[in-house]
Amino acid sequence: MNKEVISGLVLVAAAGLAILIYNSPYAVHYDDLLRMPVTIGIGELVLTKSLLHFINDGLMALFFMYVGLEIKYEFVKGNLSKVSNAILPAGAAVGGMAVPAVIYAVINMGDPTALNGWAIPAATDIAFALGILAILGRRVPPALKVFLLTLAILDDLGAIIVIAMFYTADLSFISIGLAFAGLGVLAIFNFAGVTRISPYMLVGAFIWLAVLKSGVHATLAGVAIAMLIPLKRTNHYDVPPLKIMEHSMSPWVMFFIMPVFAFANAGVSLKGIALADLFAAVPLGIAAGLFLGKQIGVFGTVFAFTKLGISSLPAGVSYRHIYGAALLAGIGFTMSLFIGALAFSDPVYEAQVRIGVLSGSILSAIVGYFVLRTTPPVQSFSVKEE
Repeated sequence: MNKEVISGLVLVAAAGLAILIYNSPYAVHYDDLLRMPVTIGIGELVLTKSLLHFINDGLMALFFMYVGLEIKYEFVKGNLSKVSNAILPAGAAVGGMAVPAVIYAVINMGDPTALNGWAIPAATDIAFALGILAILGRRVPPALKVFLLTLAILDDLGAIIVIAMFYTADLSFISIGLAFAGLGVLAIFNFAGVTRISPYMLVGAFIWLAVLKSGVHATLAGVAIAMLIPLKRTNHYDVPPLKIMEHSMSPWVMFFIMPVFAFANAGVSLKGIALADLFAAVPLGIAAGLFLGKQIGVFGTVFAFTKLGISSLPAGVSYRHIYGAALLAGIGFTMSLFIGALAFSDPVYEAQVRIGVLSGSILSAIVGYFVLRTTPPVQSFSVKEE
């Protein structure tokens, strides 16, 4: 079974377990576990936060480092290194972020607090989307997988920018200065040709702590560190350190970090939830943004670009394939829950975020799967590809 499929199933199981526990007599233990204080440090340099805080700021920093490694590779040597290859998925990514945000904002216009969540439906969960494509196998043209992967990577880049610009607390310029000093050390490592990974990680831990104390969200440290992991320089195996790190992090990200995050953030009480709760402004804005906004933004942009002659469809890909991929882009899950946790601290809003993300993502996954499942397989396009 494909690792993307297994990862998706593990994520579903983790989220399902959280919901099951939260709707059982053990719910109080779930909350107590996540509120449990955790302390790390040496001597007098200690940091004490809740377990949930370490998951969202620590483990997710590693997740964003992994994403940053993918982004750097794609821009330097991958699909995004050529402008012609990047135009279509880049436009689709922008449309796929803008339209969901607008839909959410329109629905929540009357609530200034709720408007803080405008970026929640703009995110795409790479693991789930690619997992569904993996389940479909040869029914999906290879070029569509590349398109969706590139779109999702650019979507993550957009999410990183949004977090940096709109979800920061009061800034500590001393801590920011220390973080930049750490990044300067990594740059020196690059210039000196250091290819061992351990020095980068030691300095990276310092940078993460400085960013955590700075008011900028700590996950951005992961991205900054990834940008300074060498790609051109090689070690004695002639493999770039960036690819070694990406390969070694992949199973941890897919089968530990993301499931743990899903378990810690998907717990929501279903007791007393009525149909009217699903149509409250926040969950409705999120679900509509993910399901309707993503397909309108992604498909609409691709259609416009191709009809205007700005770009062309990938080889062997039809508009129906693009529509199916646009639906899968509406699976926000991990990233949407993460942004939701940044946007709201009120438990009432947090519960509504989870309801909206789960309903919108599940609907997008189901409809997207069946659209692609009923689209002619790759073989139907063999003559066109030749």
